[in-house]
Amino acid sequence: MLRYKKSIQRLNFPFYLAQRITFKSKRTFSKMIVRMAVLAIMLGLSVMILSLAVVKGFKSEIREKMRAFSGDIQILKYDLNQSLETSALKLDSNKLKELKQSKSIEFIHPIATKNGIIKVNKEVEGVVLKGLDASYHWDWFKPLIISGNIIDFSDERAAQSQILISNYTASRLKLKVGDDFLMYFVQEPLRKRKFKIVGIFNFGVEDVDKTYVIGDLNLVRKLNNWSEGEVGAYEIRVKDFEMLDQQAVQIHEQLDVGLRAFTVKELYPVIFQWLSLLDVNTQVIFVLMLAVAIINMISALMIMILERTQFIGLLKALGSSNWAIRKIFLYQAAYLIGLGLLLGNIFGVGLALLQQHTHLIPLDPESYYMNFVPIELHLLDVLLLNVGTLVICLLVLIIPSMLVSRILPVKALKFN
Repeated sequence: MLRYKKSIQRLNFPFYLAQRITFKSKRTFSKMIVRMAVLAIMLGLSVMILSLAVVKGFKSEIREKMRAFSGDIQILKYDLNQSLETSALKLDSNKLKELKQSKSIEFIHPIATKNGIIKVNKEVEGVVLKGLDASYHWDWFKPLIISGNIIDFSDERAAQSQILISNYTASRLKLKVGDDFLMYFVQEPLRKRKFKIVGIFNFGVEDVDKTYVIGDLNLVRKLNNWSEGEVGAYEIRVKDFEMLDQQAVQIHEQLDVGLRAFTVKELYPVIFQWLSLLDVNTQVIFVLMLAVAIINMISALMIMILERTQFIGLLKALGSSNWAIRKIFLYQAAYLIGLGLLLGNIFGVGLALLQQHTHLIPLDPESYYMNFVPIELHLLDVLLLNVGTLVICLLVLIIPSMLVSRILPVKALKFN
């Protein structure tokens, strides 16, 4: 039993010495370097946490906005029509029922779009009327209404004269809820309709706010002389967005000739390409922050080793191996890294939570599609960043710790 206890003590001897020189040492020469190393790790980790949370927040917010407005997949007529005005299509009732009952599809609803020109207050504005009906999922749209309400579909005739416009269009044309205006539809013969504004929305995506107004689907049918079952498109929302491309292929294979399933990524390629570039920016930030932390820790470790040259020489003279002495300094480095990680978590997670709950840092919505910096913070991401930083730093520090093996006991004991 006594022999077992002694072996345990010998096994923990490097850790014991590391504790002594870390917590009870009175040396001051390396304090500044050590503090800088801890600060570098703290700032590096906090920047990585914030970068990942902001990028995920951006991608999630913008992706959900585009999904909400256009769905995940749109079934459109595959023709040479390059305008935003949809062509008529009619989906077989059995096929439509099959899609609605699919376990991978959350919901499906019809839409139609038609180009129009608003003329009011001596101003002219070109827009696209997006026609929806009562089956549309209005729950996501209601929070975007900043004034008024959604279209009332209980009165079919009155609903065709009601319209929702964006805050951008309302400001540009000096309109408010309750105002009415004429919209002209370019076709043969030219048609015009009088609309009453029942609500003003702020979607937050410039391409949508500048382009679209929301009206009744039946009005678009009437203007285009479509039959009851004809629509401009069907918008589909899938349950798992990560399986979007596979779902689009499966839906396309079920469609009749002349119809095609387009994903939201294909409908808005510029926005989703921009989102993919954010991942590259995050990776660059990670590399830079890790490089700064590693360089500072290497400098700190080498200074700590050189500062204790006589101590190392004494241990070697007493029979300690190079690896046992290297472990002393690696334990000390691990403590400093751990301290930096702790402070980095407090600082980074604290700032992220503050922004998440207060929206303290604003943004220009015309450039970033939203008016505040979004945050999406996950515990698993924070844990992986901590573990990754700790492991990488310790692995890299093994190389400079080899400096111990170059210190000779005879010369070290004479070192002043």
